[in-house]
Amino acid sequence: MTGAALTTVDDLDRRLQELHVLTAQTPLYNPVFQLGLELSRQLENGEMGLDQIEALVAEMECEGLRARAARLDRLLAPIAPAENEKRLDAAADATAAGDDFTAFAVRWQRPAAHVVFTGHPTFLLSTAQTEAVTHAASTGDHSEATVCAASPDRDTITLDYEHGKAMEAIARGQKARDRINERLFDIAAARWPKRWKGLNPMPARFASWVGYDMDGRTDIGWSTSIRYRLEEKAERLARYAESLAQAAPEISQQLARAAALTQDMVSRFAADLSSPEALSEAANALTAEHPDRLVSLEGVIARLEEEARHADQDQARTLLVAAAAMRADGLGMGWIHFRVNASQLQNAIRLRIDPEGKLNLASQAALARMRELLAEVTPLKSNFAALAIENSTAVRQFLAMAQILGHIDADAPIRMLVAECEEPTTILAALYFARMFGIDEKVDVSPLFETETALEHGGRFLDAVLAEPAYRDYAHKRGRVSIQTGFSDAGRFVGQVPAALAIERLQGRLSEAMVANGLTDVSALIFNTHGESMGRGAHPSSLKDRFQWPMSPWARRRFLRAGIRLEPEVSFQGGDGYLWFGSDELALATLTRMAEMPLWGADADAPTDLFYRRTDLSLDFYRAIRGVQHEHLESSTYSRAITAFGLGLLNDTGSRKSRRQSDLASDRSMSLRQIRAIPHNAILQQLGYPVNVIAGIGTASDGNREEVAALLRESERGQQLMRLARHANALASIKTVAAYGELFNSAYWASRPYRGDEQHIADACLKLAEYLTKDDRTGVYRRLASRLRVDAMKLHFLLDLLPDEAPLPDREHTRRSLGVLQSLRIALFKHMFLRAVMVPQFSRANDISRDDVLEMFFTLRVEDGLGQLRRAFPTSFPSIDDFKVDKPSDYPDSSATGYAQIHREFIDPIARCYALSLRITTALANEFGAHG
Repeated sequence: MTGAALTTVDDLDRRLQELHVLTAQTPLYNPVFQLGLELSRQLENGEMGLDQIEALVAEMECEGLRARAARLDRLLAPIAPAENEKRLDAAADATAAGDDFTAFAVRWQRPAAHVVFTGHPTFLLSTAQTEAVTHAASTGDHSEATVCAASPDRDTITLDYEHGKAMEAIARGQKARDRINERLFDIAAARWPKRWKGLNPMPARFASWVGYDMDGRTDIGWSTSIRYRLEEKAERLARYAESLAQAAPEISQQLARAAALTQDMVSRFAADLSSPEALSEAANALTAEHPDRLVSLEGVIARLEEEARHADQDQARTLLVAAAAMRADGLGMGWIHFRVNASQLQNAIRLRIDPEGKLNLASQAALARMRELLAEVTPLKSNFAALAIENSTAVRQFLAMAQILGHIDADAPIRMLVAECEEPTTILAALYFARMFGIDEKVDVSPLFETETALEHGGRFLDAVLAEPAYRDYAHKRGRVSIQTGFSDAGRFVGQVPAALAIERLQGRLSEAMVANGLTDVSALIFNTHGESMGRGAHPSSLKDRFQWPMSPWARRRFLRAGIRLEPEVSFQGGDGYLWFGSDELALATLTRMAEMPLWGADADAPTDLFYRRTDLSLDFYRAIRGVQHEHLESSTYSRAITAFGLGLLNDTGSRKSRRQSDLASDRSMSLRQIRAIPHNAILQQLGYPVNVIAGIGTASDGNREEVAALLRESERGQQLMRLARHANALASIKTVAAYGELFNSAYWASRPYRGDEQHIADACLKLAEYLTKDDRTGVYRRLASRLRVDAMKLHFLLDLLPDEAPLPDREHTRRSLGVLQSLRIALFKHMFLRAVMVPQFSRANDISRDDVLEMFFTLRVEDGLGQLRRAFPTSFPSIDDFKVDKPSDYPDSSATGYAQIHREFIDPIARCYALSLRITTALANEFGAHG
């Protein structure tokens, strides 16, 4: 045997603890890499096989799922419906004090939040795993029998899959909202028996952009968006009809007939519409007058409310709950968000404002010309034929919105999110097209702020846009000013802590701009887009922190004190986000927490937090963290380390591509800007150190650590920042970062068989050593680990001066679990690399050499590498018996065998190692609480 038995997870956990002790003797000793080496030795000498490794991975995978369920349980508690109904009653009673029905009605007709379900690629868990986690969190049963029976087999993720999952989550949210409304009506009926039927509650509003977000996608056509909107309409109408079947059968039947007609339209728009004839037929069917056609629910709502006036309490409650749902959702599952890039809008408007291409759209001359165009525009009629032939992506979006509002749902407004919007001309261009197609009274144009430049200059941008008379008129007409902030890309570009502080400042600037431009009589709709991980804006400590992180009490008070109604909007992104609505119990608990802590709530009279008074300290603290984050982002060392494995550490978690396509040569120089924010953050998790959360905080406190510590101790905002940092630090391991670099250490591979007890792999080790002599990755990882260590030591010194408000009881166990998972994956990578160099020589094909194939494996382009090996060593051949020829042949003889043995000894183990490594990816992400 080669050392300690490593047959169980407990063995691995215990061995890792023993190895950690040795770091006191040798500071550079790496327990994670050493445990990976010990596992690798047992794997290579036959003491352990991949079956045993798979059993260990499965056990750790189970632990990760249980941790995920426990985290959801901890954050949402209580989850039992009966407990949440008590909490809702308490929240409602608190707003009914003094028997003031008007105050009660005003409070509950204001959504605690707008909830947006996005299609971000965070579908980490399979459907089976999702159901296991949500069931465990819903019931409190986190046992292995409950959670771990779920199959790890991954789903095929398509846009239709994502849309379906979003609709399931929204449906549960709607069911929970109906339940809350029932309670509110009962409470109101008991307190105000003569007035309760005048209550119009709306505890939450729902929306989605799945199937409508075009930014960065070419696979979503206009017909896809139309089909989805029709599908949503058909589903919602059917559920309205079902809810009213007993209380209002005549209205229910009307809604059911409208649902059937809409389902027929779904079938028509799901067909091939490439020919003018097919499109014309589908469009004419949709737009034709029909007795069952329903484009607005205003009449239905009025009928329900009229019938409720004369009904008893039970029947009236049912009618009014349905009316409240219709008022919130319209003829769909909720509001929808289209999204385009600013460059697409600029390209579209340039044809009208500057057809010769001589004008700078950022110039005052362009702005003046845009004002003229906007003043002159007259609404134009449009139809599906105009939509079909339109080439401009941006204009096509406005045409699609016009068809939806005209022929599918005239009630629900539509959001037009504009990414990378940094010029006022772009917003005016969006208003121009909205007005040109006659939908400006139903479309909310919303610029997105998430890049470093947008956050830095966003205040001046808002001042300029809100100063435009045309925009002010539009805002008054719509009743709101809409913006979007992005914590995901902002966290990637400037770090999560600086991003939150910069966005907070931008939110404050919006309140100032609205005051300065006479817009205090309209709402401020602020869509704060964040993910489910720390690095993308989801605070992990508590739901209070989660709700306050994207919009702090300081920012909320700026609007309250200015008398501006705030409409906060938050995202639940992809599969990870949908977990909060993964069961009826979880959806009710989530909405109950929002009802208890509305996202617009703040004490307008609270004294200013010390963090905002001591700007001599806090501003320097912010700038120093941002400076360190900027250095990392621009550093070739950081970029090379993050991209060393390409995206091969990650599972496919969405239908949208995580990076642009590239060739082998470009992988070495891949820019971080080629990788989207989610995979960038996910890679940091997989490498073991959330750089964009932690890095820079220690350095920023250096020099006046005691004074900074005092500020952070005495400031609620400062405490919140440090809770995030401490939580991330509890999962961080610089030793793991360094361990991955040693995989590319030529000296390690050359020395490994030196003792003489691994002679059976000596040739393979030397081949690896020789191949890696010119590889730069070991040095890159060592430099990065050194930089991170210096900053981390300064962070530890700072944390020593700050109390740990909520220490995690299982912190050390979680850290060891992460270490065990990383060691297992390092052992699998070693096995994979060794098998790759053991593969017999094969001929060059399609300009791809054997070294190219090896590099595919080293950058974890494993499927590409396996494809090349399977091409070189096929196992399926035409049989000589397939041919009916007259002349006999002695060939092939017994020596002309196939390549089954090569597959069995090399190709299949490589494939299996990689598949197991991706299961480890899921387990690691579960310990972090989210993918990316």
